[in-house]
Amino acid sequence: MRTRSRSYPNNNSSTIPRRNRRRSQQQVPPTIVEPPKDTMADQRTMAELLQAPTEGYEDAIVVPAITADNFELKHGLLTLVQNKQFFGHDKEDPHAHIRYFNKITSTLKFPNVPNTSVKLMLFPFSLEGAARIWLEKEPPRSILTWDDLVSKFINNFFPPSKTTNLRNEITNFQQRFDESFSEAWDRFKDLLRACPHHGFSELHQLDTFYNALNTNDQDSLNSAAGGNFLDKRPRDCLCIIKSKSKVRQSRSQAIISKVSTSTSSSSISPDVAELKDMVKALLLDKQKSQAPATIKAVEESCVTCGGAHSYRNCPATDGNNYRDNIQEYVSQAAAVNYNQGNTGYRHTNANQV
Repeated sequence: MRTRSRSYPNNNSSTIPRRNRRRSQQQVPPTIVEPPKDTMADQRTMAELLQAPTEGYEDAIVVPAITADNFELKHGLLTLVQNKQFFGHDKEDPHAHIRYFNKITSTLKFPNVPNTSVKLMLFPFSLEGAARIWLEKEPPRSILTWDDLVSKFINNFFPPSKTTNLRNEITNFQQRFDESFSEAWDRFKDLLRACPHHGFSELHQLDTFYNALNTNDQDSLNSAAGGNFLDKRPRDCLCIIKSKSKVRQSRSQAIISKVSTSTSSSSISPDVAELKDMVKALLLDKQKSQAPATIKAVEESCVTCGGAHSYRNCPATDGNNYRDNIQEYVSQAAAVNYNQGNTGYRHTNANQV
């Protein structure tokens, strides 16, 4: 392999070019940037420097700038939103709150103002308690759109564990012993509404509800379908369930109205109740006014002579006097009975007495 080499002519006057080592060895000195001189020293006092900062208190929701003229939210609108606030309890449904809030704000029309901006402005007024604390703890300027707000709100108050529990309740749904067909259908719909992201198809929902019914309600659906209920299309099955639920609900309402009218007619009138109260009050006053009767001591009285001593201590009962007195008493009693016509009187001597 040949390599090219530079050849220089044999010329004494010609010089071989050399690199300038001085230039290559010279280093460029670094440029030192001096800090700008503070022309004005901080004149604040110690108390002012130790005060808490007033910055960083921005809201988490960023509302876009509104260019419309004379735009303001009326007090009545704020009151309407605050009538049904979300507190963040375990039994509250955040999906239902979002649906209610969307229903209210969908009726608002402001010229040159996007509806999403109005939602972002009104939504904090619909929260209270733990829900308001949650929004205040969000980082400043972290919610830029309405979708961001809904996503964070649902994920905080509807965690995945709650979704799993509701899905299990839907899958294991069973009609209760004392539950009518319409009540079971309403409860099943409430479970589906509480978890809108359950992921069950319409076919799976109808099959779950049909198998959860008792034998009588299943037979009723089969007769309404003109055969096997499951042989119908899902749309037809849903129509049959809805119509059956309406019929049962109307019948139950009629029965309830009859029972309420009968109970109201048989109830005691207000005049009679007032009279009973008056009589009861009079009886109580009479009992209070009556003083307790005094109990007198029992005084001994002799049956023989009428003296203030017992018949055992009577001096007339000593020896034969007692027998004579008894005999005299018996004779007098016999004479009285004979005079009254009591011929069945049998003579009794003193010993028998």
